[in-house]
Amino acid sequence: MAFPKVLTTDQAAALIPDGAVVTVSSSSGLGCPDATLAAIGKRFEETGHPRNLTTLHPIAAGDMWGIKGVDHIAKPGLLARILGGSYPSGPSSAEPPAIWKMITSNEIPAYNIPSGILFDMHREAAAKRPGVLTKIGMDTFADPARQGCAMNAKAAEEPVVRKIEFDGDDWLYFKAIVPQVAIIRATTADERGNLSYEHEGGYLGPLDQALSVRNNGGIVIAQVKRLAKSGTIKPQQVLVPGILVDAIVVVPDQMQTTHTVYEPAISGEIFRPLSSFEVPEFGVSKVIARRVAQELRYGDAVNIGFGISANVPRILIEEGRHGDVTWVIEQGAVGGVPLLDFQFGCASNAEAIMQSPYQFTYFQGAGFDASLLSFLQIDRQGNVNVSKLGVRPHVTAGAGGFIDITARAKRIIFSGFFTAAAGLAIENGALAITREGKVRKLVNDVEHVSFSGSRAVTQGQDITYISERCVMKLTAEGILVTEIAPGVNLERDVLAQAEFPLKVAGDLKVMDAVLFQPGVIGLDIGGGRADV
Repeated sequence: MAFPKVLTTDQAAALIPDGAVVTVSSSSGLGCPDATLAAIGKRFEETGHPRNLTTLHPIAAGDMWGIKGVDHIAKPGLLARILGGSYPSGPSSAEPPAIWKMITSNEIPAYNIPSGILFDMHREAAAKRPGVLTKIGMDTFADPARQGCAMNAKAAEEPVVRKIEFDGDDWLYFKAIVPQVAIIRATTADERGNLSYEHEGGYLGPLDQALSVRNNGGIVIAQVKRLAKSGTIKPQQVLVPGILVDAIVVVPDQMQTTHTVYEPAISGEIFRPLSSFEVPEFGVSKVIARRVAQELRYGDAVNIGFGISANVPRILIEEGRHGDVTWVIEQGAVGGVPLLDFQFGCASNAEAIMQSPYQFTYFQGAGFDASLLSFLQIDRQGNVNVSKLGVRPHVTAGAGGFIDITARAKRIIFSGFFTAAAGLAIENGALAITREGKVRKLVNDVEHVSFSGSRAVTQGQDITYISERCVMKLTAEGILVTEIAPGVNLERDVLAQAEFPLKVAGDLKVMDAVLFQPGVIGLDIGGGRADV
């Protein structure tokens, strides 16, 4: 092969043929090759090419906060099919992204495939193996017995997964999809195409994506911040070697992540003082996060997701317990402090940053100790929905790594509000419900099964649900209320607000009163004390 060429974004866009399968490395704004995607959209507007692309997005490309990502190419005629682990998401009051309009209007087949499985599909394509045989996604919307990952009617007509019998057991089979083009991103490329990631908040999966394309004779385009002389990047710093890269596009002003041009603590170049991290203000959300923190065990490796539980690391900082557990997130950070809001998916002060495909292997095999996640809905079987809200689809990003993480996790603590839009306050150390929520979140049947309660029971997983009103456990007989908040009426505020009967523990407890008081609570998660 020839050495890579340094091209403009327009020249790089011209390399993409009609009908190509294109894989894009990104996680919302993190690592998004936004300028290259914009050039593809611009070329299509000007020339009508490339046409009929299929795109693969193990994690979402772009967001609703200024980095358009996939929306640059979400144009009729340009995009023919999309397979994503997640999609851009944002507030219900905002205009839906163009990609969501295409999905909900059934313009193109669209699929929500668990992120880890999509990365696995790339590895299988790279090794020229037939596809992925897995139990991840069984009895969830990824299972063909339910939606089979289809997001609309057109996708349902063209299945991407089927259930097969192998070696005396049932498995989900995802056929490998061979990409012809990879669009990846890095910080630095040298003249021979070697890529390093010193300013990035995560590697994501560019190596696996580049391998899947290179091994099948395709084109790898790398968008970078800067170009360096050959031989000036140390070999230990090269993640993607130049032998896998065809074209280099230099974009000096590429964003590190959403609303962040560059913050060295995100890429591990400096460590922030713990005092620089804001702790949550006292209120109902903080009470829930505190109660979640009480479920932690000293020395655990703990996965953390978006929502209320994302504040738990700040609770530990406030309580002087930072370092008692090690946080692990799907974008690759191990340790440190997972960040919030626009920087979610990044961490400051990380101990290590893994490539996302290998982080997902760790999750799929349940090598970690616990996961802290959110819920949109819970049903009578203990199923959880986080991936679909039919009336406002762009509010959710889809499953992302949720299914990979929860499929075999030893312990899962789901958190959220018991009903939606309730009036809540803390008065005199007790919960006050000033207005009941308009929408029940404990429903007979969830809209989308992102997590299978029945499978969790069969596998012996330890499942806890924590809200502002109560703590519940998943049992073989149903969902059991084990604790209620001070100030809560069990019948009126809990049992009557669920669409299905809840069981009540014979030794029902009241949640620790200290949770409902301002100031530190003296959190004790057992074991020794880590250095802070």
